Amino acid sequence: MKQTLLAAALALTATGALAAPEKYNLDPSHSQVVFSYNHLGFSTTTGMFSGFEGEIMFDAEDPAASSVSVSMPVMSMFTGWEKREEHFMSEDFFGASEGDMVTFTSTGIEVTGEMTARITGDLTMNGVTKSVVLDTTLNQKADAHPMENKPWLGFDATTTLLRSEFGVDKFAPYVSDEVEVRISIEAGKAE
Repeated sequence: MKQTLLAAALALTATGALAAPEKYNLDPSHSQVVFSYNHLGFSTTTGMFSGFEGEIMFDAEDPAASSVSVSMPVMSMFTGWEKREEHFMSEDFFGASEGDMVTFTSTGIEVTGEMTARITGDLTMNGVTKSVVLDTTLNQKADAHPMENKPWLGFDATTTLLRSEFGVDKFAPYVSDEVEVRISIEAGKAE
């Protein structure tokens, strides 16, 4: 019996039926995290992170077996106004210094549709780690990117964070505690 199971496993592996996840590296020029929050009831203010690094281990046969990890320097935040960025990096908010990172590492994926999933993971920011859920859509999976000529993926995801949970709660609730996060990433198959 053991020999039959081993032979079956080897046959499945040889035919690719037990394909392992494949590594994709984020394309930093086409990956962004955009955040927005309410400012004193007067406006919705936005900022973003871009040019960050990460990888996706993508299992096309079993998407729930996939994983993602991303890291971005806190000081790479861009808000369109230098004084705001300086304030965010001050002790009022992040108290950031060179090398401080925001990281996300998936801990589970629940497939919710043909092209959708809920990705649960550990978000670490400002020295605090919390579990968050990203509502995610696979925008496109291509066998060959038209310019890069290799397999490519594209995803969008959303979540809402409470900044107070990460110790970045200055001026709350006047400046909203809730921060809406929109993520859009592209990733190319690693060579």
